[in-house]
Amino acid sequence: MTYKNVLTKTLSSLTLLSMLLLTAGPSFAQENAAAPPNQEALVDIKDSTITFTYDGRLLFRGTIRFDGSVLDRQVKIYEDGRKIQQVALLTTHSSNKKIRISGTVYGSAESFPCEADRPTDRASQGPLIVRNASGIGRNLRNRAVYDRTFDWAFSVDANPRVVLSPLKLGERQNSFSIDIEGYEIVLRFRPRFYQAHRGLQYFEPWTYKVWPKSVVGWISWFAFFDRVTEKDMMETADVFSSTLRPYGYEYFQMDDGYQRGNGGPEHWLKPNEKFPRGLKYLAGYIKDKGLTPGLWMGVGIFEESLALQHPDWFVRDAQGKPVTGNWIQYPLDASNSQALDSIVRPIFRGFREQGWEYFKVDGLRHLRYEGYNAHRDYFDRRKLSLVDAFRTYVKTVRGAIGRDHFMLGCWGIRPELVGIIDGCRIGDDGFSYAGLAQYNSFNNIVWRNDPDHIELNEDAYRSTMVTSLTGSLMMLTDKPAIYKTSVIEPARRTAPVLFTLPGQLYDVDPSRSDMLSRVDAEVTGSGPRPFDAGYVPQCHLYSLELHREFGSWIVLGRTGGEFPTIRFNHLGIPGDREYLVFEFWSKTLKGIFVDGFDPGPIDPKYNCQLFSIRPRENRPQLLATNRHVSCGGLEVRSLSWSETVLSGTSELVAGDSYVIYIFEPAEFSFKKAECAGAQVVSSVKRGLVREVTLRSSAPALVSWRVLY
Repeated sequence: MTYKNVLTKTLSSLTLLSMLLLTAGPSFAQENAAAPPNQEALVDIKDSTITFTYDGRLLFRGTIRFDGSVLDRQVKIYEDGRKIQQVALLTTHSSNKKIRISGTVYGSAESFPCEADRPTDRASQGPLIVRNASGIGRNLRNRAVYDRTFDWAFSVDANPRVVLSPLKLGERQNSFSIDIEGYEIVLRFRPRFYQAHRGLQYFEPWTYKVWPKSVVGWISWFAFFDRVTEKDMMETADVFSSTLRPYGYEYFQMDDGYQRGNGGPEHWLKPNEKFPRGLKYLAGYIKDKGLTPGLWMGVGIFEESLALQHPDWFVRDAQGKPVTGNWIQYPLDASNSQALDSIVRPIFRGFREQGWEYFKVDGLRHLRYEGYNAHRDYFDRRKLSLVDAFRTYVKTVRGAIGRDHFMLGCWGIRPELVGIIDGCRIGDDGFSYAGLAQYNSFNNIVWRNDPDHIELNEDAYRSTMVTSLTGSLMMLTDKPAIYKTSVIEPARRTAPVLFTLPGQLYDVDPSRSDMLSRVDAEVTGSGPRPFDAGYVPQCHLYSLELHREFGSWIVLGRTGGEFPTIRFNHLGIPGDREYLVFEFWSKTLKGIFVDGFDPGPIDPKYNCQLFSIRPRENRPQLLATNRHVSCGGLEVRSLSWSETVLSGTSELVAGDSYVIYIFEPAEFSFKKAECAGAQVVSSVKRGLVREVTLRSSAPALVSWRVLY
């Protein structure tokens, strides 16, 4: 590691161009953004001001106030390969003389507040919590701003008090107020944060956006495995469409079992005898049910005659004979354009022409490990990059299906496919709780995380809850009879999945992502690799911050663990005020608390808990609704209190009883509840909670009022 000691005097001598840029104010163009430089910012520290300018844009401007007459200021640049860290240190060299910086951080429309570094003092930070946010607001744990478009992080090191709040959120840029107080303040700027500091070589976020829509639906694999038939798909689509589509379920994906073999295009595009009417018919049938048809494809080629007829299309040994590998059999050489034009493009172009719009591309790990890594000498002899060849295969798929259709890379972490795939199956077959904390910082920044499909068994409340709270892919996998029963209740209350942003730029459980460098040295994909998401979770708390025009609150999911007290400051909210804590699944008010609360035992009926935590007002106020685990964050469009009326607008699902839970202090006398657009079925008070139930026979945006 090297570092540069940059004198403050030198930093004060800005060029005329830089001065003009500063006075003109910041400007960010999201469209066709150019690659940002991997270089330090221009820092200017004067007696009472400090500015950071990066790539010609004002990034931070602050005003400095300090006790005493001496303020030491230093700026240093540390370089470790492609990792650049720039630190500005301000200190009075006295713990009795504080420094205060008040300023503004400017970023693109994809910038947001967060934690950039793992807390060094675990005791004061409390238990492990995976943090996410829907909307942008204030949380006292945030000490950084991350700009995804340009991949930089601007942060304040531990110890000083930091309050970071949104000032203005726009289509082209965001700005955040920041107040810092301490006797020693370190400001840290890191360009190419995910690309260099997190080691994601192919992360170029200025070239692509993360898939913004909710990805929730159904997959045939655990329901039918490779025995799936046309009849199975149609019957399940019928039931799924009527029972779960109204709640936001959209994608309907057929997995392994339809193809006539793993080989050339004719094996994939014309299905086996279990699908007598063909794939185009089935895709159309699924669309007619209001669902988006999805299809699985495995990249392995098991057709020996094809490999022998066209050996130059495949990876070969020193004698020119096609090599083989477990799970992949004959690995296609994606550096050969003829191979791509003859096999890959026709398959996926054909799928798209048949009407398929969601694609799960499987076996990619085996193509990389058994196919390419294990036969590295083939690429070395030809002076080719095996990683470039691997990326070319998946880029070819992307080109055939288009950017408008979702592509899931499967299975295991695929860092070399960043920017090409929309989602990544982060672990092995079967739902992964552990992965939600092992790759929490990747989700909705790098791609959409897929913890794998969910069965509506005794764990259904827990698995659907954490998937929804983390903004991950959520795909169910049951036989259709299940969806005709009350077992679907947790599935209905967790969809659609809100788009979330991570509260942490580090992985809460780093045990897997710290091993990513081993990807280049793996030669078998049989079973999880050390960096693939695991099954045994280290984290049992998942918070989702909800920030809406009508208010901010936190929902906290608990999947297990022992927590005598959950403290509010550990969630990033002030501990010195009163909060209402409402448990969503049991629909019970835990109470009114200051500092923290005892979550109590987990009900075995649910195997989890979900708490809605809101600052208490001295009046009736919304606690939650029963529609969604966001407790009003999904469907409530407006909410207000005026004199003696609590009013709001909500989107109702046809035929679903919509329950509004209201905290009603004893001194308020209830008069009536009314609704325009839906029937008021009932209004009941239990303890301090009023339950108002609405119902509409059709999907509707309704206006409701509760009068006192």
